[in-house]
Amino acid sequence: MQASLLADLCKLPKYRELIANFAAREIKAKYKQALLGVTWALIQPVVLMAMMTVVFSYFARIPSDGLPYPLFLFAAMLPWQYFSGALNRGTGALVNQAALITKVYFPRESLVLAALAAALVDFGITALVYVALLVYYHVSPTVTWLWIVPIFFIQTALCLGLMLFLAPLNALFRDVGQAIPLVIQVWMYATPVMYPASLVPAAIRPYYFLNPMAVIIEGYRGAMLQERAPDLVQLAGAAAISVLLLLAGYSTFKRLEQKIADVA
Repeated sequence: MQASLLADLCKLPKYRELIANFAAREIKAKYKQALLGVTWALIQPVVLMAMMTVVFSYFARIPSDGLPYPLFLFAAMLPWQYFSGALNRGTGALVNQAALITKVYFPRESLVLAALAAALVDFGITALVYVALLVYYHVSPTVTWLWIVPIFFIQTALCLGLMLFLAPLNALFRDVGQAIPLVIQVWMYATPVMYPASLVPAAIRPYYFLNPMAVIIEGYRGAMLQERAPDLVQLAGAAAISVLLLLAGYSTFKRLEQKIADVA
């Protein structure tokens, strides 16, 4: 089984142009016939950030570890939107291309990888807003920013692992696609996006950080805004969970691949 998975992985680079084409089609489909096009990838987070800043900073008075709340918030919103966008796109990756799956052979995981690539494009566009915020608040790069690289790869492994699980399950049971938006919403409240992790009671904090996205969000925020390296034990735990999910997700995907073709 492991040899078969490794062989399948080795085939994927041959399909890189196909993956790029799928990703381009997905991006075009999202913004098709929209007058503002990809500008919506900038407008939506800016409006959401403004609304949440008013509600949580001025009305609810949520603390922000001494940081300007827009900066504090967007440091978490940016990776969270990448995570939620990847899961939403990945869940529907096979269902949205059902006609193609039944007609032509190609590695079905190409569709999931294309969905991840499309989410990365949105992530890159939205990052421009965060860069503007960093300039506005006179935040300069520090050596702790180097932690962004391993944290990003851990998050991407987590996203891809979950996408590989969800895509075939949604093809077999459409309830999955209905449930994912709700799961993502609940998951966001269990992650320090709108509030600092320091608000979490010390008694439950060890369990709280079993959530890999909590570790990832805190890692980004600490590295970029507080010149603080992530907790290495927590980061190692998040990395282990992400890698295990990636391996299990790919194994599950390949095991269900034939059923997908029959049902699609």
